[in-house]
Amino acid sequence: MAAKPTLSTVAREAGVSIPTVSQVIRGTGRISDKTRKKVMQAAKKLNYVPDSRAASMRSGENREIGFAINQLWNPFNAEVFSGVVDQLEREGYLVSVLDTRDDADRQFRHLEAFISHGRGGLLWVPALSTTDETFKLLKTHGIPTVAFLRPAGREIDYVGIRNAEAISMATGHLADLGHKHIAYLGGTGMAYVREQRIAGYRQTMAERGLGPVVVWDSPDNKLAGLDAIMSLRLAHPDTTAIVCNGDMVALGACLGLLRSGLWPGREISVIGFDDVSDAAAAMPPLTTMAVSPQRLGRKLAQVLLNRIQVPDMPASVTEISAELIIRDTTGVAEEHSLSADDQVC
Repeated sequence: MAAKPTLSTVAREAGVSIPTVSQVIRGTGRISDKTRKKVMQAAKKLNYVPDSRAASMRSGENREIGFAINQLWNPFNAEVFSGVVDQLEREGYLVSVLDTRDDADRQFRHLEAFISHGRGGLLWVPALSTTDETFKLLKTHGIPTVAFLRPAGREIDYVGIRNAEAISMATGHLADLGHKHIAYLGGTGMAYVREQRIAGYRQTMAERGLGPVVVWDSPDNKLAGLDAIMSLRLAHPDTTAIVCNGDMVALGACLGLLRSGLWPGREISVIGFDDVSDAAAAMPPLTTMAVSPQRLGRKLAQVLLNRIQVPDMPASVTEISAELIIRDTTGVAEEHSLSADDQVC
C-alpha cells in the first residue's frame, strides 16, 4: 500500500523546499507563478490533500462547521442546507450535517461529537426539551453558534421566520376570497414554530369573525397529509379552505382531494408554507407562503460568519417575513358540504 503523500513528498516531486510547498498550498508568500504551478501539478499527481485538522491546530482556526437539524428528509431542510453550503464553501468552510430527529439525548451526543472533532462553528435547530446541560456544554467550549427556527436564549444568535405574521396573511387571503370555514392542517404537538403559526391562524379567524376554529394534527409529510384531509373532511364537511403547517402536508392534502374527485383551488382551497421546489412543480401548482429556503440558508450561514469574525458582539435576532405566492390551489369560495355521493376513501 502506497504511503500517504505529505508536504515532504510533494516537495521532492516538485523539486522545491517544504516551506515553499506549504506556502503554495496555503496561498501565502511571494511565490512565482512558475513555482506555484509546478507545486500544484506535483500535488495533483500525488493526490495530495491538505490535513485541515493539522492546519487548524497550527493556526488556531477550524474551517469545519456542524449543522444539527431535525428531519433532514424534509425538502425544506434540504434546501436550507444547500443554501448554507453555498455560502460557507465560498468562504472556505466545510459543512457536515447530523439529524437529531428532535431527540434531546441524541442531540447531546451529536454536539459532544462536534466539539470533540473541533468544529469551528455550529448551526443548530434545538431539539424539543433541550436540557440545561446542553446549553452549558456549548457555553463552556465557546463554539460560535446560531440557533435556527427555534430560539435558544438571549446569548445565542437566532435566525427564524415571522410565523404568526405569515399564517395570519395566509388566513386573511382565504377570507378575502370569501372562505369562512377555514381549517389549520399539519404538525403535531405545540413546538415553538407550530405554536406561533396556530396563533396567527386563530388571531385572523377571530378578527374576521370566521369559524369554527379547527386545528387538525398531522405529521408534515405527503402520505400523512393525504390521510389527514380525508378524516378532516369527514369530521368538518363545511370546510372550504385549508391553511397548512408546511408544503409537504399541503401537497399530500391536494393529492387526497384529487383522489376524492375534488380539484384544489375550486371546491377546496389549500395554502402551504415554505415554497419548496416541488410547490411550483405540483399539479396543480401550490399556493404557499414563501420563505425561499436556499436564501434563508445563505442568511443563516452569514450570521454564523459574522459571529466567527466578531465573537464578542451582542447576540442578534434575525426574523424574515414570508411572501404570499398565489398559484392554482386557492380560489373564490363555493358552497360545499360532504354528501353521500362524495367518494372519500
